[in-house]
Amino acid sequence: MVRKLVIIALVLAAIGAVAFWFVTMPATVSASALPPLTPNLDNGKTMFYAGGCAACHATPNQEDKTRLGGGGALKTPFGTFYAPNISPDRNDGIGGWSEANFVTAMWKGTSPAGSHYYPVFPYPSYQRMHLEDVRDLFAYLKTLPPVQGKARDHDLPLHFRIRRMLGGWKFLFLDGQPLQPDPSRSEQWNRGAYLVNAPGHCAECHSPRNLLGGIIESQRFAGGPDPEGGDGSVPNITPAGIGDYSERDIERILETGDMPNGDSVGGPMAAVVGNISKLAAEDRAAIAAYLKSLPPVEGPKHP
Repeated sequence: MVRKLVIIALVLAAIGAVAFWFVTMPATVSASALPPLTPNLDNGKTMFYAGGCAACHATPNQEDKTRLGGGGALKTPFGTFYAPNISPDRNDGIGGWSEANFVTAMWKGTSPAGSHYYPVFPYPSYQRMHLEDVRDLFAYLKTLPPVQGKARDHDLPLHFRIRRMLGGWKFLFLDGQPLQPDPSRSEQWNRGAYLVNAPGHCAECHSPRNLLGGIIESQRFAGGPDPEGGDGSVPNITPAGIGDYSERDIERILETGDMPNGDSVGGPMAAVVGNISKLAAEDRAAIAAYLKSLPPVEGPKHP
């Protein structure tokens, strides 16, 4: 009887191991899935600023925000991550990447070497981007100056260094679906929804997270604790938090950083404004219209 139980346990363990292997397998996008395209560099530049690429990847302590040598630290409850070099340098950046490598990274969170990226790289939002926008962004990045030097390794507890486990996280929180327009809404609203939810990845900071680090969808955009720790908090950007702001107030914040109460945005949001201010005024108006349309959602209590 004991022997049979041992055999059953071994068989179940083998089945579990095989299932785990397939579930956690890094997904990729093949080059054959990319139809011919003439890149639109102007649109790529728009995606660059909408996505806030420089906010994380620009080399720290230098004025030129197009030098994307990485190295900036991002503290989280799971450890400290260091943004990689995404300049066109062939050795230290992404200059040696194929277009399929870049689309795979943005949509699937998988590196050219076939390992999982940590979701501090906001591919759960970037997966919503249109294929043409991702490809235009890649073409624009290749026009920027190459920067030598690699960022240091992430500073993480030992159990978070097993990247294969991230496949399980993706199984739970990554669905691979691009954002679909709502035909009942205006073109402006759909543009705002796209910019906020896809390249802008606003929910990644402005939403509370569960114990596994996934966004709590029922409180999307409802703010939460500062992911870098301390006593601060990220504001609620549904009408429950910004209901007194007009669309023009929101546009002005995104353009200048000036708040209706005379204060100015600070911290990471200042870098966001530095990027969003470079978008067309129509895009900022679309973002404002979308945010004002959200249902009010009460978020976690602030410290």
